[in-house]
Amino acid sequence: MQDIISAVLAEDAVAADFAALSVPESYRGAVILKEESEMFEGMATKDKDPQKSLHIREVPTPEPGPGEAVIAVMAGAINYNTVWSAIFEPLPTFGFLERYARTDDPGAARHDQPYHVLGSDLAGVVLRTGPGVRHWKPGDRVVAHCLSIELRSPDGHDDSMLDPEQRIWGFETNFGGLAELSLVKANQLMPMPAHLTWEEAASSGLVNSTAYRQLVSRNGAQMKQGDVTLIWGAAGGLGSYATQLAVNGGSIPVCVVSGQRKAELVRSMGAELVIDRAEEGYRFWKDASTPDPKEWKRFGARIRELTGGDDPDIVLEHPGRETFGASVFVARRGGTIVTCASTSGYRHEYDNRYLWMALKRIIGTHFANYREAWAANRLIEKGMVHPTLSKVYPLTAVGTATQDVHRNRHSGKVGVLCLAPEEGLGVRDPELRERHLPSINRFRGQD
Repeated sequence: MQDIISAVLAEDAVAADFAALSVPESYRGAVILKEESEMFEGMATKDKDPQKSLHIREVPTPEPGPGEAVIAVMAGAINYNTVWSAIFEPLPTFGFLERYARTDDPGAARHDQPYHVLGSDLAGVVLRTGPGVRHWKPGDRVVAHCLSIELRSPDGHDDSMLDPEQRIWGFETNFGGLAELSLVKANQLMPMPAHLTWEEAASSGLVNSTAYRQLVSRNGAQMKQGDVTLIWGAAGGLGSYATQLAVNGGSIPVCVVSGQRKAELVRSMGAELVIDRAEEGYRFWKDASTPDPKEWKRFGARIRELTGGDDPDIVLEHPGRETFGASVFVARRGGTIVTCASTSGYRHEYDNRYLWMALKRIIGTHFANYREAWAANRLIEKGMVHPTLSKVYPLTAVGTATQDVHRNRHSGKVGVLCLAPEEGLGVRDPELRERHLPSINRFRGQD
């Protein structure tokens, strides 16, 4: 691995130098083990500890097949699907790998292993490409989005997220990005923004693309100038990118956060309307099974107070059960609730009268297609959207990093150094970085 690291850090290394490197027969990755998939049986979600289920293990290096590439991973990042995988909820991911192995994809059988290398983000360098890869070569600096598709069905050719064989790499496939090497499809790759460090570049792929599809794309809410956009968890991984997209797109974000420090963070991104849930004490459930519509109304009144009487045109939903009833209630007549996750629970409850009688819409979105991910990455390349990285861990501490996200101890994204020997490496455009340095660094040290 040291030869690979040296080549990446060398300023004069070219494609031929990387092509000449030998690829190790094995590498270290953050894995969960099939034999431990019932280790948290009977425990409450909050009590499950990823530090106990995530292990750093040496695993065999897969050979790239047609349309694939092996990447030297300099840095990765923690996403909520890493948490779900590590606590085996809503079910162990080994079922995904087994189903993938039964498909007619020639390389799918390799993914069914007694271990699962996790991770749905990376920044790194192409080491090897398989047959048919023309647009990427050894030595290219890349980031990866997490959509893995086959596109053998007509269903995915208008929107590849509708492909019946669509999967999330590093969650529903093996050989993810929390590792020294990774296997990806070549159509997952995008240029690494030249003004970012490895860890900054690795932090954006999943959440920035997800927020772009939710808010901007025709497959989501199609946000326009002047739209009031309610953003739950606006200082978190997904919400921090959604806030930037809303500000840049001429929307009026109403940012919901928990704590004064997080309120300050979203204001630093240009958001003016902020609701601190911790300070204002909203409780949308009377008990575990009884919603409290009075709290929905109090919350809606607070939004109108901030906006001068306007209800949200768009609600960006991802907490799920805890907030969904309130989201449906507060959206304006004809408004849109766009949801991509359920981090507080999958079984949503809401009063359908406020949906059908007010002609509101609920749109489900799931990550993004290649075009959407590319457009979202381009905004970062242009310095219009910035990484929201708050803390970085070494690969050996990936369990602690995942536990931080599980416990909501973070703001923005949590990064992981894989082959990068230290933070701050990888910048190739210091001039663009200097212009955006205050924005890039505003999340650092916030956790």
